[in-house]
Amino acid sequence: MFNFKKYLVLMQTFIAVSSVSAAETPSLPENLQPAWWKEAVIYQIYPRSFKDTNGDGVGDLRGIIQQLDYIKSLGVNAIWLNPIYQSPNDDNGYDISDYRQIGKEYGSMADFDEMLAGMHQRGIKLFMDIVINHSSDEHEWFKQSRSSRDNPYRDYYHWWPAEKGKPPHRYSFFDENNDAWKYDKQTDSYYLHYFSVKQPDLNWGNPKLRHELYDMMKFWAKKGVDGFRLDAFQFVYKDPTFPEFPRDYDKTTDGVIKYHGMGPRVHDYLRELNDEVLTPFNIAAVAEGAGSTFEDAHSLVDAERKELDIAYHFEGMNIGNSLDGYKLSDFKNVYDRWDKSFAEKGWLSIFLANHDVARMVSKFGNDDPAYRVASSKLLNTFLLTMRGTIFCYYGDELGMTNIDMPDISDYKDIAAINGYKAATVHGKDMQRFMLELNLLSRDNARTPMQWDNSKHAGFTDGKPWLSANPNYPLINAAKQQDEKDSVLNYFRQLTQLRSENPVLVYGAYDDWLPQDEQLYVYSRELDDQLWLIALNFSDKSLVTPLQGHAVEKLVLNNLPDNPVAGSELKLSPYQAVILKLKQ
Repeated sequence: MFNFKKYLVLMQTFIAVSSVSAAETPSLPENLQPAWWKEAVIYQIYPRSFKDTNGDGVGDLRGIIQQLDYIKSLGVNAIWLNPIYQSPNDDNGYDISDYRQIGKEYGSMADFDEMLAGMHQRGIKLFMDIVINHSSDEHEWFKQSRSSRDNPYRDYYHWWPAEKGKPPHRYSFFDENNDAWKYDKQTDSYYLHYFSVKQPDLNWGNPKLRHELYDMMKFWAKKGVDGFRLDAFQFVYKDPTFPEFPRDYDKTTDGVIKYHGMGPRVHDYLRELNDEVLTPFNIAAVAEGAGSTFEDAHSLVDAERKELDIAYHFEGMNIGNSLDGYKLSDFKNVYDRWDKSFAEKGWLSIFLANHDVARMVSKFGNDDPAYRVASSKLLNTFLLTMRGTIFCYYGDELGMTNIDMPDISDYKDIAAINGYKAATVHGKDMQRFMLELNLLSRDNARTPMQWDNSKHAGFTDGKPWLSANPNYPLINAAKQQDEKDSVLNYFRQLTQLRSENPVLVYGAYDDWLPQDEQLYVYSRELDDQLWLIALNFSDKSLVTPLQGHAVEKLVLNNLPDNPVAGSELKLSPYQAVILKLKQ
């Protein structure tokens, strides 16, 4: 096996000796080539919900500044910040009306500069969310574009003149009728919106538009931003003739991704973006979405293509989207296949939660009070021992759970509200719809960060934009700070362990029990180190053999029970252990 440690020492020697030519530098498989963004543990902050300092009920940049020491204490080394640009907030900031201005609810550009400097002082890098598939309909570009057919900005968006008849069907994710064309009587035309009617799609076929966007990204790069997360980028190409798509292509998510995503010029656009922005400013980039095949995913992030760096696929998030739960073998199958596909080339992200899905312990674990702590620790163990760049979502380091919202009036998310309207129109079983919405709504992930047991969980002195989860007196950062065995302090142990052991970043992955429906047991191996991670995803005590291996050291355990019993492991409900095995 390739000796990774020896390679690093050798590379340091080559760097120190300037006379060594590039041709003499030892080769290394692409997936073992070190990079800060591969080793990063990225903490995602939904700024509306993180910390409010002015009492308006919306989180702000000064709140993030106030909590930078807390974030540093987690052992993370990068932050992904959801959009903070000027926006009318039809989709909570993913509808941008000015890309170079901070939304007034978040603060000022001076606040941003202070926040970024504070992050860098603490060794924390910043990924900014960039939404460049679409803008807000309140962006000046769109105001100009819709004003007349001969306006210079007309071609910044996609328009279909009404005299040509109704445009060919295109699916919209957020429209209550799932119709991506909106009639605009001012110019007797339809405009395209893959998302909300207030999120018209930008026309990437227009080079002037593209270079406006590149210049905007350079504006942030010059400020010192370290990375970009490209929202919905796989959708930027549209055939300007808008041919008919197959009948019922939009009946499944896979069909929409296939026909909307990864059009023939996406890679041209990415190479141009890389040449203009990413390479000159040494910016790391994450691709939201990965097309519909492994080939699509690889084509976005293979190093020699010089496009993006980290693939962010959603297949894992499709598991468990049911009131019936999920099969663990299906869960494992996703990660097994993706890891195998990226074992030699390209680089993946690993995540279980973000702003678009339910809380991870409520979806993938067990949020019953008897098991929530152990289950949250187990899921964080999985995250921080897998191969790939780790994305952790705010509050998951505490074991925050879904909130119970039984009535549609409780919801703020446009996807929930318009989804409810669509379900009503189409005569769906509304009782079941509400049960599913309560479990899977994006609002579950957007409740205020639970800082302490004061009113509104210490998030705000005012009325929060979205109610705090009522369980905040039990689950909050202040309480867990002083509890030795809390989810929070266990999370800190995990991040430290990962930072100190390259085997958990670059090591080969092998699933020992791919078909088991209760146990997830896998190894990580690098150089002369063989580590085993054993996770009991059930509420039953279970036994699993060590397959002839002997335990050298019990590295980390989420429960007080020692599971090592000779040639096997005896795991309590939701127990997670990390072992170093003898070679």
